[in-house]
Amino acid sequence: MAGHSQFKNIMHRKGAQDARRAKLFTKIIRDITVSARANPDVNANTKLRAAIVAAREVNMPKDTIDRAIKRGSGGEDGTNYEDVRYEGYGPGGAAIIIEALTDNRNRTASEIRTIFSKHGGTLGETNSVSFMFERVGLVHYPANAGSADAMFEAALEAGAGNVESNGQGHDVTCPVDDFSAVATALEKRFGAPERSGLAWRPLNTVAVSGDAAEMLFKMLDALDDNDDVRNVTSNFEVSDEEMARLSA
Repeated sequence: MAGHSQFKNIMHRKGAQDARRAKLFTKIIRDITVSARANPDVNANTKLRAAIVAAREVNMPKDTIDRAIKRGSGGEDGTNYEDVRYEGYGPGGAAIIIEALTDNRNRTASEIRTIFSKHGGTLGETNSVSFMFERVGLVHYPANAGSADAMFEAALEAGAGNVESNGQGHDVTCPVDDFSAVATALEKRFGAPERSGLAWRPLNTVAVSGDAAEMLFKMLDALDDNDDVRNVTSNFEVSDEEMARLSA
C-alpha cells in the first residue's frame, strides 16, 4: 500500500467507514454547500462535481445532495468557511498534507498541532513538504468500466497525462488546468467515475514499518476523525505483510 489517498474518503481502514458514516455525511454536505455557494452549476464547478461524486460513493440520498446545493446557492448557510492547508512529518519520516475546511482557523490549527504532537509528528510551515508532491487532477474508474486500452485511448484523446490500470481500477491523472475537460470527456465515454478531484501525488515514497507504521496509522485515524479535515495525503509506503499486521 503506497500513500494515503484522498480518493478513498480519507479512510484507510474500511471497517472505520460504517462507524463514521454520519460524520462523513456531515463533511460532504458541508463541501457541497460551500462549493455550491461559489457556483451551483455542476458542469462549471469542479469542486462541486467532486463533492457530489464523493456523496454518491457513500450512497448519500439524492434529496440530501439537492438540499445541500440549494442551501449553498441560496446563501442560506451564512457560515464563513475557508480552505486551509497544513503540512508536516509523521512517524517514520512520512510527509503529510492535510486539507481542511474551517470556520475557525485558530481552533483547527490547535487541534491539528495537538494530533501531530500526540503521535510523534512535527507540524511544519506551509510548503514545508508540498514540494515532495505534485498537484494533479485525478479521475478513478472501477476496473469493469472498460479495458485498459479503451481507458488509455480515451484519456489520451481527452488530454490526460497518465493512466494507471490494474485490478483495482483505472487512475487517470492530468494537469490541474485540464482537469475539468478531462473529467467531462471521460464521463461522456464511461459514465460517472467512482472518485474525481484534485490530488497531491507523492514524487517519492518513504518506507515505514514496525512501531512507526502503527503510530502513523493512529495519527492518520485521528486526522480523519477531525470534523474540519477534508483530505489527508502522505508519501508513506508499507508492505502487504505490514498492512496485514496492522489490520489484524
